[in-house]
Amino acid sequence: MNKNPMNRRDFLKASGISTAALALSTTGLMSFSESKAFAGTAENNHTTGGYGPLVKDPGGVMDLPRGFQYRIISEEGGKLSDGRPIPEKFDGMAAFSGPGNSTVLVRNHELSGNTKYPVIGKNPYRKEETGGTTSLVVGPDRKVTKEYVSSSGTIRNCAGGSTPWGTWLTCEETLEEGHGYVFEVDPKDPENKISKTPIRDMGAFSHEATAIDPATGIVYLTEDAGPSYLYRFLPNDRSQRIGALQKGGTLQGAAIEELSTDERSEFYTGQKFGIVWKNVDPEKPTLDAGNKGCIAFSRLEGAYFEGGVFWFDDTSAGDKNLGRVYRYIPASNTLELFYESTSQNDLEMPDNICITPWGDLWIAEDGGGVDRVIGMTPEGETYVFAENKVNSSELAGPTFSTDGKTFFINIQSPGMTFAIWGPFARKNARRKRLMGHAAPPAPYAPKVSDKLSAFAEVQGMSDLEAAAFARHGMPIL
Repeated sequence: MNKNPMNRRDFLKASGISTAALALSTTGLMSFSESKAFAGTAENNHTTGGYGPLVKDPGGVMDLPRGFQYRIISEEGGKLSDGRPIPEKFDGMAAFSGPGNSTVLVRNHELSGNTKYPVIGKNPYRKEETGGTTSLVVGPDRKVTKEYVSSSGTIRNCAGGSTPWGTWLTCEETLEEGHGYVFEVDPKDPENKISKTPIRDMGAFSHEATAIDPATGIVYLTEDAGPSYLYRFLPNDRSQRIGALQKGGTLQGAAIEELSTDERSEFYTGQKFGIVWKNVDPEKPTLDAGNKGCIAFSRLEGAYFEGGVFWFDDTSAGDKNLGRVYRYIPASNTLELFYESTSQNDLEMPDNICITPWGDLWIAEDGGGVDRVIGMTPEGETYVFAENKVNSSELAGPTFSTDGKTFFINIQSPGMTFAIWGPFARKNARRKRLMGHAAPPAPYAPKVSDKLSAFAEVQGMSDLEAAAFARHGMPIL
């Protein structure tokens, strides 16, 4: 959402930033001190608790740790490769390998109705609508060589998710008639027939994000509404190739129920609760999920699948409405409450999320004040990696190049896409797997009473699993 329509240049002028700093910022490149005394260097390669304090950006755009630099590679109102304006309201995004060591980004535009810079495509789903996606080819020098519309004619393309086969699932966050669908976008074949064909069996609802389990082909989906539900889509065609999702499947909603006797472990007695998945009508999934007793979340947002674990967040949940982070482990059918914010200084309204190439969980905030990228490590530490200094607009679309050397992120409004690089830690598949089963940072873990913890131990569940059930009203004590 656009909480401050002031554009970047007006902001800098109003803030009294010098002409020299303005000129430097306008070029899109800001360099911080090249000291590399943080994670990823030879002398402290095992240091994983972040990259040190943020350094003030003289251009007043993005604060980063020492040793990192950014380039603004795309701005709303600039020019696409064909000369048309770059659409506004940048949101969800994913990165794919491109030719010649390039990176191909697919970027959502959360637009509806009349807007100054709409997505104007040649083969739209609905020609009167202004949302859609653009794609950027970014060279090894982190400069854009091509920028173009890859889908159009949709509404409020908020988030979505990448697929293991190199496409982007863009999601409509709307309940408007004829919309509220997921579309598959192939950046290598922009505005093709599939890009304008809704995947109807994935449901018509206020979609937010998707994430795919590469082991099974199951698609997990979040809903940005109030209440909202967690869904999964079981494709009829599990070939994991372009167009396979169009062959239909079954949409299900997550629920917590007392398990039947034959599902309980013989080692435990009394009530035993677990996650069950209930078939829901894709034409009216929200209503059906509610009627069938599925878990009612506050407002689900980001989604990410890594190392056998599905991560997602509820942006306005909790006693202070500051947000929660969950993880679901399909192999054990376990839902855990990983993090519950209690202070704006900890984490305010988590939105888009990702797992870094070295295994940390990164969360982009969408709160009412300053928005940041927050990192959490498998070792139980937290840190701040980036902070929006332009305005109070959300950070969105966090994603890494496939080589792990460049981090891309958006400021939604005024729309800016950043390429950020520096002494990132090396890729670490082991830590990525570890993050999916690590304990949360101790000061920020969900509060679990001694009584609930004792119950969890007797029932053979973790405290985090018991916390998830207790927060959603299960009478487990």
